[in-house]
Amino acid sequence: MSGPVLLTWNGEAFEPANRHWARECDKRFVVGEFYTLAEHNDRSINSHRHYFAAVNDAWRNLPEQYSGLPFAESAEHLRAYALIRTGYCDAHTIVCSTKAEAMRLAAFIRPIDAFSVVDVKEATVTRYVAKSQSMKAMGKQDFQESKTAVLDFLDDLIGVERGTTQRNAGAAA
Repeated sequence: MSGPVLLTWNGEAFEPANRHWARECDKRFVVGEFYTLAEHNDRSINSHRHYFAAVNDAWRNLPEQYSGLPFAESAEHLRAYALIRTGYCDAHTIVCSTKAEAMRLAAFIRPIDAFSVVDVKEATVTRYVAKSQSMKAMGKQDFQESKTAVLDFLDDLIGVERGTTQRNAGAAA
């Protein structure tokens, strides 16, 4: 099966939205069979583009005090860092036998992924990896929530009023 089919609800049943989708349904489905229907809400490509433009603007406006830090290397590094700091990440924890062993492990893990954050607390190493915000990996609502959280975090990091980065990118887009 390849991709979703565009349907319309007529109050009693779902119907193909037009002749093209009716032909597609005839190719894919068997009359009388049962199929599971899952709602799919596409997110706006404009919202997606606006978000990446806003992150790029925030990166270009980072205060000098952050230069040289790993998250300040690029807009992509900054976005991953912000996702991690706002909780849109996966965490993997390893408990070592000593703090020295934890430090060695962390030194080994850090270069594997330049976009992850590796934290050492006593003999415990935790690696945080930002969740993907691709259209396939993150739905409309989760993307919007993560977008808001990241842009608010970036405003706080830069030291501007919340909403500034979003408004400025909106003006530029």
